[in-house]
Amino acid sequence: MSEATQTWDVAVIGGGPAGSTAATLLADRGYRVRVLEKARHPRFHIGESLLPANLRLFERLGVADEVRAIGMVKLAAEFVSPQHDNRMQRFLFADAWDKSMPSAYQVRRSELDEILLRNAAKHGAHVSEGCRARDVVFAADGASATIAAEHDDGRIEEVRARFVVDASGRDTLLANHFKTKRRNERHNSSALYGHFSNARRNDGQNEGNITVFWFEHGWFWFIPLADGATSIGAVVWPAYLKRRPKGTSLETFFRETIALCAPLAERLKDAELISEVHATGNYAYTGDMTHGRNFLLLGDAFAFIDPVFSSGVMLAMQSAFAGAEAIDAALSNPADAPAALAKFDRDVRHGPREFSWFIYRMTSPTMRDLFMGPRNPLRMKEALLSLLAGDIFGTTPIWRSLRAFKGIYYITAALDWRNSLRAYRQRRRHLSDAKRAELSAN
Repeated sequence: MSEATQTWDVAVIGGGPAGSTAATLLADRGYRVRVLEKARHPRFHIGESLLPANLRLFERLGVADEVRAIGMVKLAAEFVSPQHDNRMQRFLFADAWDKSMPSAYQVRRSELDEILLRNAAKHGAHVSEGCRARDVVFAADGASATIAAEHDDGRIEEVRARFVVDASGRDTLLANHFKTKRRNERHNSSALYGHFSNARRNDGQNEGNITVFWFEHGWFWFIPLADGATSIGAVVWPAYLKRRPKGTSLETFFRETIALCAPLAERLKDAELISEVHATGNYAYTGDMTHGRNFLLLGDAFAFIDPVFSSGVMLAMQSAFAGAEAIDAALSNPADAPAALAKFDRDVRHGPREFSWFIYRMTSPTMRDLFMGPRNPLRMKEALLSLLAGDIFGTTPIWRSLRAFKGIYYITAALDWRNSLRAYRQRRRHLSDAKRAELSAN
């Protein structure tokens, strides 16, 4: 049977970490899987910092050695606050509740994503690169779907499948199709980023740590890569990005933004920009649904949250593991589909929800104080480190301690109510500005 006439068991839209992981797992279970990837790998992608929880997922996929070969070892996440004399606080993953996940990697996403996509092909998935899914039509009886796919030579192909996986990332194909995508009402941000050579790194074993620098308009990331380059990005309120003067290049504006953060500017004083500067708007969004009768959404195709905790690749891959379980149950025994998809819904919402509580408060003075002066009563610091490591899907008993941390946050914020109220009003103003800008653009 030719590609043009056969019906696949599963069609996966997107060959990033979520799509490649799902394709590998489903092919391993004997399903006929077609992956439609719009780009040709290797291709550039931002999001280079991984979490310790990723490593076990790589092992399960059989790519741990390949990822290790391209990675810069990351032992900790560091935070630098201008409200605390630019002091640095280092959170070592080895100090988390579960001591068995002491490190992660910083990676070039072009290399990581190619490893994962080639692995899917090795495991039996049929991968089509340079093939963009344009639209999906679902049969009324829910038995199949037809994807209109455009190859980069202009050829149009209809791909039929029993089940569709949307792993299209920020393209959010199905969320746009069903009009379920919406701006995150509680958090919105934009980003500027580029790569530098000769950035001053930490010495010794801490060279590969990610550093987060708070500054007046948001925060910066500093991600050292194994090839000597360093990824630098600013995550800011959208209103700040719109302040770029007419005629000012993105590179100039990025350099001016870096100059607003003295400790980062110091580490980049001898550095050279070696890439174009990119800008991304409408950084945070979510969807109203995670699945339907014969489709589901993975990773960024469902929601994208602020990357301050480097959770993106882990959440994408974790959603793929959950999605593969749900699809297997739905296709092997349709009577099990409702329960399996309901469990998938709970699983895929869990990660963004847990990280988001901290993200929404990350720029508040109270949260900065707690991060810059961590203590461990009731093992709260260990639980926080487990969250930073991405250890939120297993059996590590961190939840009581995290609830205690949240209680301390609320009490501390109430005691410092003037600063808390000022920060809250500023945050609401930024969110209102972002909403008005979005409405005026539509």
